[in-house]
Amino acid sequence: MTAHLRVTILALLIGLGGAPRVIAQTADRDAAFSATTLLLAADGEAKAVPDMATLTLGADATAPSAREAMAANAQAMAAVLSALRRAGVAERDIQTSALGLEPQYVYEQGKPPRLIGYQASNRLTVTVRDLAALGSIIDAGAGAGATNVGGVSFGFANPASAQNSARLAAVKALDDKASLYAQAVGYHIVRLVSLSEGAGEDPGLAVPRVQIRMAAKAAQPTPVEAGETTVRIAVTGVFELGR
Repeated sequence: MTAHLRVTILALLIGLGGAPRVIAQTADRDAAFSATTLLLAADGEAKAVPDMATLTLGADATAPSAREAMAANAQAMAAVLSALRRAGVAERDIQTSALGLEPQYVYEQGKPPRLIGYQASNRLTVTVRDLAALGSIIDAGAGAGATNVGGVSFGFANPASAQNSARLAAVKALDDKASLYAQAVGYHIVRLVSLSEGAGEDPGLAVPRVQIRMAAKAAQPTPVEAGETTVRIAVTGVFELGR
C-alpha cells in the first residue's frame, strides 16, 4: 500500500467517524425548529416595610475668589459632618458624592460676561440604618449649615427575603400566562425550556423618594414616613408546546 493510499483511507475513516456527530447536531437543530415554543415575560412584586434609608445633604458657598468659596464651603461641611456624627451616624455611612467649584458670571446685553465670584458645593450621601432617627438626622444636618436635603430613598439592608418573594410571584405569573396562551391556541405546556431573570429595581435603594428643602433648623422634628416599599422582579421563559 502506497503512502498516498494510506493517507486517503485515514482521511476517509476520520470523515466517517465524524459523520454521526454532524448528523446528530443537524437533527437536534431540526427538532428545535420543528418544536412549537412560546416566549413570555412576567413581573412579580412583593411589599415590605423598609429598614434603612439614604439621603443627600449638601452646602453651597459663594465668595469673590475660588479659594474663599472653597474655604467657606469646607467650614460649612465640617460643621455638618460633626452634627451627623453627634446624631449617631457612623463614619462608614457618610460618603462624599459630589464636590464642585464653578465661576459665577453676570450677563448684560451688549457686554462680555463679567466674573463676580465663585460657588463651591459639596454633597454627602448618608446612610441611615435606624429609621426612627431619620428625621432628627435631617434636622441635625440642616441646623449645622446644610442648605439642601435631597433624594431620601428607602430600602433594605438585606433585600433577599423580599426579592425571593417577588421571584416566586413572577414565576407564578409566568406559568399562569403560559397556560392561558397555550389553552387559547389549542396546545398544552410540554416543558419549560429556559428561564431567565431580567434587571429589576434595586431594592437596596427602592422607589419611594422624598425631596426636602431646608432653609433653617425646623422648629419641630422633620416627620418622615417610610411606608411600604415594592420590590419587583422580571422573568422571561421559553415553553415548549404540544398538541
